[in-house]
Order: sequence, then structure tokens, then C-alpha cells
Amino acid sequence: MKIGRCAVAGEEYYCVVKDAEVHLLSSHPFESITYKGLVFKKKDIKFLPPVKPSKIVAIGLNYKAHAQEFEKSMPDEPLIFIKPSTALIGDGDGIIYPAMSKRVDYEGELAVVIGREASHINMEEAKNYIFGYTIMNDVTARDLQAKDVQYTRAKGFDTFAPVGPWIETDIDPGNLSIKTYVNNVLKQEGSTSDMHFTPYYIVSFVSRIMRLLPGDIISTGTPPGIGPMNRGDSVEVEIQGIGRLHNRIL
Repeated sequence: MKIGRCAVAGEEYYCVVKDAEVHLLSSHPFESITYKGLVFKKKDIKFLPPVKPSKIVAIGLNYKAHAQEFEKSMPDEPLIFIKPSTALIGDGDGIIYPAMSKRVDYEGELAVVIGREASHINMEEAKNYIFGYTIMNDVTARDLQAKDVQYTRAKGFDTFAPVGPWIETDIDPGNLSIKTYVNNVLKQEGSTSDMHFTPYYIVSFVSRIMRLLPGDIISTGTPPGIGPMNRGDSVEVEIQGIGRLHNRIL
């Protein structure tokens, strides 16, 4: 099932996407799906970020081929950092190129959406706490990342966390293709099968550090092929079984 958030007549709703139709929900979907009885054409809907997370957790160096392109060894534990919730934007929204950076990169990623409060859970039970999966572009000011060493500034600018267009609740994350296009040219390609730490391991690991709440996002790292974006560029991240997330650089 594909579940998102959308704006209709100035109001925000959770919704279920069924082919070309969007069915509005009367409440949040984490406990149950309750239809409002209103249906719209998908082409007429503005999709918002699919959740309102209390936090966005991201993982670095989680694809073996990505670590190789940076000539780095794989970490013994997941390398985690936080992107602020103010960085969140949705499908079709603009990514603002910050004046203090001279290189801004795309990083197409599979993102986990948490469905239940989770604290100190085991990897074997992590699946029960995952609501579904969506797409995230972990936008990064690469020059500032190198300058600062730590990631907060480079990855925390407003609009640096495009997420969407919706959540797929019925998918196996083990072997999904990920592709990133800039101006319709394929720039990045990989598979989730190349992950060093699985989404289930990551959710368990993070839950032992911070309490995860419904709607929180954990982005699971990027495959090889990262590169720069320029003002005016169109960037799309496509993940098998989920869809395409499209944004433009402003």
C-alpha cells in the first residue's frame, strides 16, 4: 500500500495512492486505515512530505561500493548523524543551493519510516516497528563536509532532506534498485543488496541510542556514483517498487 500526505483545498490529509487515484484518510495511518470517503485524481494532488518526523536519522558509508569510491573502510558500527526536521521537503519542492557552498551533491537513499515507538529493540523484532519505506535525497554540501569533518552544517540546510513521494508499506528492502538522475541522465545506480548494515539492524541500533517515534525517518545510506548538482538542475531518485522523487535545484 502506498501512503502519503497531500494538500487539498488548503487542508492536509494522509492519503492512500491507488494507481491514478488518491483516497483521503480521516486520521493518521499508523494504527489503522480509515477512509474519509473523498477521492481525487493523482495528477490533481500536491503531495507533501509523507510524514512529520520528530527527527531524521541518516547513515553514512553503508554501501560497500560507496565506501570504495571514497577509499574508506567499512565502519564496525553504523555511522549515524541527524538532519533537522526543518530540512524536510516533499516531491516537487525546490532544493535551495546555499550561498556558503560551492558544491552541493545528490545522494539517493532508501529511507525507513517508523510506525511504532521503539526503544532498545532487537534486530529480529525491528520489522514490527517499521511502517514502510520511502525515498530520500540526502543532499550534501560536499565542500563544507570536508571542511567541517562532522556533518551537521553540510547536511542540515533547509530543503536538504527531500522525502517522498509516498511510503510503500508492502515491500522487501533486501534487493531494490536505486537510481539517481540529473537532468534525465543516469548518474547513480546501485542495489540495497550492497548494504553493509540492513535496515533491520540499523533500526535496532538507533533505537538503543535514541527513542524512535511514529513518523521518524531513518535514511539508510547511498550507493556509489554521488556527484554535484547545479542551480536549475532537475534531480530524480527512483527506487524499485516505490516510485520517483523529483526536485529542482534553486
